Amino acid sequence: MASDAQIPPETPKSPASRARLLAPWWHTAILIAMLLMVSVSGTRGKHALSDAHKLALYFWTMTWEWILTGIVWLGIRKRMRLRDLIGGRWATMEDFFLDVVFAGAFWGCAMFVLGVGGKLMHLDHPGKFESLRRQLGFLSPTTNLELAVWFSVSATAGFCEEIIFRGYFQQQFAAMTNSTLMGVLLSAIVFGASHGYEGVARMILIAIFGLMFGLLAWWRKSLRAGMMAHAWHDALSGALLRALK
Repeated sequence: MASDAQIPPETPKSPASRARLLAPWWHTAILIAMLLMVSVSGTRGKHALSDAHKLALYFWTMTWEWILTGIVWLGIRKRMRLRDLIGGRWATMEDFFLDVVFAGAFWGCAMFVLGVGGKLMHLDHPGKFESLRRQLGFLSPTTNLELAVWFSVSATAGFCEEIIFRGYFQQQFAAMTNSTLMGVLLSAIVFGASHGYEGVARMILIAIFGLMFGLLAWWRKSLRAGMMAHAWHDALSGALLRALK
C-alpha cells in the first residue's frame, strides 16, 4: 500500500495578499497632492473672493468634487465597482429609514463632541467666534439663489467626499498598513488637512469630525448614513452662516 504524500505546510499570506490595494500607491499620492494643493491655494486666496463671484465658487466646488470622485473611480475601476465602495444599494425602505436614523443620531453625537472640542480649544470665545464668522464669510450664502445652490454643494460634498475620504482613502490606507484603525486615522488626517481655508484650529476639529465619520463607515460597512449626515451638516452650516451674516 502506497504511503500518503506529505502535504507541505501552508505558506503564510503576506500583508499585500491579505488586504488588496484599491489602486496603485502613486494614484493615492497624486490625489493627496491635489487635495493639499487646493487646500493651500484656498487659504491664500479666500479673502480676494467677492460676493459677485460666490456662485462661480459654488459651481467650481461641485465640479472639483466630481473631478476628484472621477479620479477615484479611474483608480478603483479594475478592482471594485463604485457601488460596492459605497456599500451597495438599499434593499428595502426599512434599510433606508434605518440609515436616516443612524445619520441623525450620529450627527447629534458628533455635534456634542465637536462642541466639547471647540470649548477646550476656546473656539467658543466671542472674539474667536466672530473671527471664525469673518473667516468663513467668503463661503456663506447671502441670497435665496445662493442658498439654493449651497444646498446642491452640500449634497455634492456629502456624496463625493464620503466616497473620497471614507470610501477610497480609508480602505486604501487600511490595505497599505494592514490596519483598519490606521485607515480611519490617516483618512481623517487627510480630511482635516484638505480644509486649510478654515484655519488650523478648525482643521483639527474637522479631522476629529472625519475620524467619527470613519468609525461610522467602518461600523455600518457602508457610506450611506455618513453621506446623509455630511450633506445635512454642510447645508445647515451654510444656512446658519447666512443668518449670522
